[in-house]
Amino acid sequence: IPKKLVTTVPGCADDAVAGLVACNPRLRLLQGHRVVLRSDLPAIRGRVALLSGGGSGHEPAHAGYVGKGMLTGVVAGAVFASPSVGSVLAAIRAVAQAGAAGILLIVKNYTGDRLNFGMALERARAEGADVRMVVVGDDCAFATPGKAGRRGICGTVLIHKVAGALAEAGASLDEIVEKVTAATKAVGTLGLSLSPCSIPGSKPSFQLAEDEMELGLGIHGEAGVHRMKVLPADKAVETMLQHMTDPSNASHLSLTPGSSVVLVVNNLGGLSCLELGIVAGAAVRCLESRGVRIARALVGSFMTALEMAGVSLTLMLVDEELVGLIDAETTATAWPNALAGPATARREEVPAPREGPRKLQDGAGTGPGSARAQRVLERVCSTLLDMQDQLNELDRGAGDGDCGHTHARAAQAIRAWMRSQPPPAAPAQLLSSLADVLLEQMGGSSGVLYGLFLTAAAQSLQGRSDFPAWADAMDAGIEAMQRYGGAAPGDRTMLDSLWAATQALRSLRSPGADPLRVLAAAVQSAEAAAEATRHMEAGAGRASYVRSSRLEQPDPGAVAVAAVLGAVLQ
Repeated sequence: IPKKLVTTVPGCADDAVAGLVACNPRLRLLQGHRVVLRSDLPAIRGRVALLSGGGSGHEPAHAGYVGKGMLTGVVAGAVFASPSVGSVLAAIRAVAQAGAAGILLIVKNYTGDRLNFGMALERARAEGADVRMVVVGDDCAFATPGKAGRRGICGTVLIHKVAGALAEAGASLDEIVEKVTAATKAVGTLGLSLSPCSIPGSKPSFQLAEDEMELGLGIHGEAGVHRMKVLPADKAVETMLQHMTDPSNASHLSLTPGSSVVLVVNNLGGLSCLELGIVAGAAVRCLESRGVRIARALVGSFMTALEMAGVSLTLMLVDEELVGLIDAETTATAWPNALAGPATARREEVPAPREGPRKLQDGAGTGPGSARAQRVLERVCSTLLDMQDQLNELDRGAGDGDCGHTHARAAQAIRAWMRSQPPPAAPAQLLSSLADVLLEQMGGSSGVLYGLFLTAAAQSLQGRSDFPAWADAMDAGIEAMQRYGGAAPGDRTMLDSLWAATQALRSLRSPGADPLRVLAAAVQSAEAAAEATRHMEAGAGRASYVRSSRLEQPDPGAVAVAAVLGAVLQ
């Protein structure tokens, strides 16, 4: 049974609603019921009241959409369970007694919701209330929907918004019902999941293999229409939109070139924001390639299925009036009050600033010095690429396991740079150019630290190439790394290897020093220092957040530095 951060399983729906109300001064609970209402109920006098709801577990739906310009109130059931007739009726009575000029129930097309809201509607009408009900069925999954019809899913949120804007503008109940009913026919939604979800205290509702995804599943973990191998995001989005708009699919949304839509990219609960952004971009590009104008795009969590790692795409065909209703102001906490405007993948980019003129490089790319630099750098690159898996493995114990990838990226960037031009022969220009490459391409804190080291070392080498100058350059590089990076020798970082090598390289200042012998001693010192990090307490870097008992391997950054120096010696 998956872990859940709840106080009690039976009380989790009540606790979630209570938490939302506690943090939002515009909301109130209806005593004795799991009903959330606007705190300014008297403000609806003479206007149509809108009520919705359903099972919990779809947060921020539905209580997140209570507010001026959206819903007047919602009725929440237990997790994935319809609310009771009594609670729905209590909500109707509360808004009727506040002076509502008619009440509209917006209900997702599930049997339990239709039954409970419908029964409450009949009882309220018997008491004299003017109550109507609109059922939303926006699911495009099933090519031949059964008797139950299309399921109500994330498109319901757009219906809440349209109805809320109409009600706030003073529209009559008849007008709202007419326009909302028309809007429900212009909405389509399709979901895609990478993982199941689980009700608190229960096992997952279904299983997916590591390499599988499911198309067209419901927001309660109901089975979809097609299980397939995991696709790249752009192909997955293309598959979803094709299914949603396929004319052979009886539940499709008719989408033609020139259509204008509102797009909702909805996180089903457990998808990362990074993935959601990728999907959103792919959806915009795919729709634009079909000649569809995206009048508005909403990206976020709107109607979830607990922790399900998945996404749904909703399209609503819109005209100017509908776009205006979508744009209308609301105080509902879950509605994204972003600047209104169309979505497009064709936005003009801001031109990159031009760099200032650089000093001419002495001996750039000429002579035996350039060829020697190229041979050394090629050996360094080969070494780092060969160590990629080893460095990743070392990094998994203390970080995110990407140290090998980061150094491999640096090696590939250096190779690409050398293919584009011979490396400078002058030491200062060589190190400065390498710093530029690593700062631009390597990424991570390692890229910045190498960039700092090389930039400071290059400054020290300006106009010099004697052996003592290299010792001075190492000292300058170490000082820059410590000044900005904050690490010190003994903190279990790449600095440990560099610092040990720098101490050995100081022998270059001695008259008659043999540079190869000094470099060999520096490599030996760096390797010993890298191995010694195995027994150190991390004092800086990401490893400093990890218990020392879990740090059983040498620091990957220190190992990489020792390997680079060894490659230079070879």
